[in-house]
Amino acid sequence: MTRFVVNRLAGMLLVLFGVCLFTYMVFFLLSPDPAVQICGKNCTPERIDQIRENLGLTDPFVTQFWNFLSGLVAGRTYGGGIECAAPCLGYSFQTSQLVTDMIVQRLPVTAVVAVGAAVLWLLMGVIGGLFSAVQEGRFADKFIAGLTLGGMSVPNYVLALALQYVFVVWLQWLPFPQAVPFADDPVQWFLNFVLPWSVLAIGYAASYTRLTRANVIDTLNENFVRTARAKGLRPDLVWRRHALRPALTPIVTIAGMDFAGLLGGALITETVFGINGVGKLAADSITKNDQPVIMGVTLLAAFFVVVGNMVVDLLYSAIDPRVRVGAPA
Repeated sequence: MTRFVVNRLAGMLLVLFGVCLFTYMVFFLLSPDPAVQICGKNCTPERIDQIRENLGLTDPFVTQFWNFLSGLVAGRTYGGGIECAAPCLGYSFQTSQLVTDMIVQRLPVTAVVAVGAAVLWLLMGVIGGLFSAVQEGRFADKFIAGLTLGGMSVPNYVLALALQYVFVVWLQWLPFPQAVPFADDPVQWFLNFVLPWSVLAIGYAASYTRLTRANVIDTLNENFVRTARAKGLRPDLVWRRHALRPALTPIVTIAGMDFAGLLGGALITETVFGINGVGKLAADSITKNDQPVIMGVTLLAAFFVVVGNMVVDLLYSAIDPRVRVGAPA
């Protein structure tokens, strides 16, 4: 197990290095003049020269990239006395803020959106898929298939606007999302996130329902399930102990990757509902062409996906020891 974890850690670090190199090249090497892009739309030549000097853009690319990596690990000091503690993701010269501080302020909100949506879509997807598999070929199975097809077909922004109009404007059952701390009003806080959670969960739940249904049906045709039935085990034990666990193994992989992607920012949902999370920060930065913030959010999303992939591998090894390095098949 130790060898398995070490190998996964080494692979994760290698991938993260590749992501950092590629991202830095896109923003600093392939751009005609990075200082102009970083400065923004309305900028003076003097400000551009100052940014070029502060970031050391006149140094060789290898030196620039090394300084960037050093900032991620140990922090760095930009020209002009700007201190950036590790992990230093850059400095926004448009807002005069550290990118890391901007992301840290928004990340808890995105985490709440991601966790709530993940819990909702896992419950809906697994329960719906299991029930659909039990009712294979019957009306309930076909009805759930129709619902999942609809849930996968509707774009997020359309669903968000439709639900917002119905439940907030027309029926007035839910408030429009506002920044209410949990400690001040837990009920209001919960109601603020009901619609964002639902919008994100519906599309994912539809995919998870179809995947769970297919996996459970395939597992029920395996020899070990037939053996369990031949021994006279109760149907509920066959489903719960022998069919469901192997069928959920692929779900663990996809759930980890999807959740990690959401932590990087649910851009459309946060923008539609005006939630000040990482996704909305990315959208606002794209509008203002704030390159350091865009780069920081990109690296954050990549970090969560890579780490999420490693966590999934570790969970996989716990669920099925055969995936460990050196384990017999």
